[in-house]
Amino acid sequence: MLVDAHCHLDYPEFADDRDRIVESCREQGIERIVIPGVRAATWSRVAQTVAGNPALYYCLGTHPWYVDEHEDGDLERLRERLVDRSSQCVAIGECGLDRLHGELDRQMPWFEAQVDLAKSLKMPLVVHSVRTNDEVGAVLRKKAFDERVLIHGFSGSPEQARALVDTGCLLGIGGVITYARARKTRRAVTEVPLECLVLETDAPDMPPEGVAKGENTPLNILAVFKALCDIRPEPEARIAEQLLANVNRLYGW
Repeated sequence: MLVDAHCHLDYPEFADDRDRIVESCREQGIERIVIPGVRAATWSRVAQTVAGNPALYYCLGTHPWYVDEHEDGDLERLRERLVDRSSQCVAIGECGLDRLHGELDRQMPWFEAQVDLAKSLKMPLVVHSVRTNDEVGAVLRKKAFDERVLIHGFSGSPEQARALVDTGCLLGIGGVITYARARKTRRAVTEVPLECLVLETDAPDMPPEGVAKGENTPLNILAVFKALCDIRPEPEARIAEQLLANVNRLYGW
């Protein structure tokens, strides 16, 4: 059994094909898919996407790319939704920091507020971090955050991986490791404990090798899993077993 821990299945790209993809995933042993919310305007859409389907789960948060379209009242709206969340809502996120998109001084208050919210509600946190792994780690340490954390789409160095793992984070591993040229990240993934890794596709983004941009689906978690097995020393069955235990621990299943 595999789990796609981070997939934007609510996006319009999947509107005509979503049910078929979820059924194909089930047939291939991909039993669960987690859909992160990224902005207040789509929180309802995310919740509606999973409704009635026991294979789908979701998170709610404010992504750093979209902080400028929000108001302070949206944080209270987020809190209200999370307090009244269904059992299919498993984390806060996608939130975080991105040095390549927008201004960190605008993103930071929203990230810190969501860390505080996750701590008060004792919920896991799904974090977007682009060239800000040091800043993310510093915030988590400053806040003494002791709930589970997924660093989504990790593509850093072995040193960054170890620093995040030492902070208690799990690393989301996706299509990047299917590329031989991603030597730094592939080496990082082999050097951290297997207990710290979670698989994800970030579909329709972050496609594995051989998949066109924008055409990624959660079915490609199989390609990510194969790439991980190719570079890890453990037997495939052991890797699959531990990955399932990791994502279960992350999302409280």
